[in-house]
Amino acid sequence: MMSQVMKQQMNNIVGAVSGTVFSSDDAKAFFHSPEYVVFPGFCDVHVHFREPGFSYKESIRTGSMAAARGGYTAVCTMPNLKPVPDSPEHLAVQAELIRRDGLIRIYPYGAITKMEMGLDRVDMESIAGGVIGFSDDGRGVQDEDMMRSAMEDAKRLGMIIAAHCEDNSLLRGGYIHDGEYARAHGHRGICSESEYGPIARDLRLAEETGCAYHVCHISTKESVELIRQAKKRGVDVTCETAPHYLVLDDSYLREEGRFKMNPPLRSREDREALVEGILDGTIDMIATDHAPHSDEEKGMGLEKSPFGIVGLETAFPVMYTHFVKTGLLSLEKLIDLLANNPRKRFHIPLGNDFTVWRLEQSFRVNPKEFRSMGHATPFEGDELYGVCMMTAVNGKTVYRSDKQ
Repeated sequence: MMSQVMKQQMNNIVGAVSGTVFSSDDAKAFFHSPEYVVFPGFCDVHVHFREPGFSYKESIRTGSMAAARGGYTAVCTMPNLKPVPDSPEHLAVQAELIRRDGLIRIYPYGAITKMEMGLDRVDMESIAGGVIGFSDDGRGVQDEDMMRSAMEDAKRLGMIIAAHCEDNSLLRGGYIHDGEYARAHGHRGICSESEYGPIARDLRLAEETGCAYHVCHISTKESVELIRQAKKRGVDVTCETAPHYLVLDDSYLREEGRFKMNPPLRSREDREALVEGILDGTIDMIATDHAPHSDEEKGMGLEKSPFGIVGLETAFPVMYTHFVKTGLLSLEKLIDLLANNPRKRFHIPLGNDFTVWRLEQSFRVNPKEFRSMGHATPFEGDELYGVCMMTAVNGKTVYRSDKQ
């Protein structure tokens, strides 16, 4: 059952768009049928659209199409690109592609260090006006003094540091969680401390500097507890996790590239701690870390495939099926996690953006139907509930399902 707050939010959206001229003639019909539910457009603060530099994996256009099919009207793109957005000139390359090919609202991150190499700081002020925040996502900032300096500048500029937390000295060639599956199958593991150690350091620095700090894709029980305690102390911190960390753990692993991501699927205890973090508000939002690669790259098995899976087109159905339909989470809370909380933290306006869903229609996840160029998902073949029927940005239809 939907709460009165959720119903009012939906009514407000319908009212806001009632006078809109849609690009699909019969789009308004969605608002007059009990089969359909209208949500504010979802917002993902952690995606990889791969362009410029790696358009054979994904482009601004195909990433936008995937996002729209998943109900997203706003995304924040990570800076591990070529060129890295670490200067006004490099940022301009990405900005032009977004202007030309973006179907939804796309907000780029700027890098913390030049070329994300961790050696020299970016002049953050020079690009602050064109980015949503700063991150070296894909690589952790290893040097404490460099991270402190970045946080001081971010505080001065009123910007967010979004951190990929990973201690390179603890990786030791690992590529899946250092747990039961790794030991049973002879794989090299990634220890949990490689994530929660840098989080502990950064929380201390955020507390010292007063910086607005956001932790990307947390996956361990220690990470949840560290952030929980930091919030109690008044540290300006938020965090995200992804649907796959909430639904899967290392007992679900297979010898396929579609199960390889960074951070890796952790233990059952870690997954349960993440769920508890969602329920008690420690974890603020759901992000997908949508990270497409070519089929050839992801077809090299668990060990040799690159890190990364796609998630924009399955995030809501996964969460709705496993959390809302089971009664673990309210629909209102899920929409907060997917739409309202990320917008609030990153100051991203909703505008006249919405998405329409048929909640009780089921489907099997078929990567061949994805709009994304990436097809690697651990949910392939799963039966899920919730089909996106339409997504609109500023009242303009950017996706419409052919499955009426």
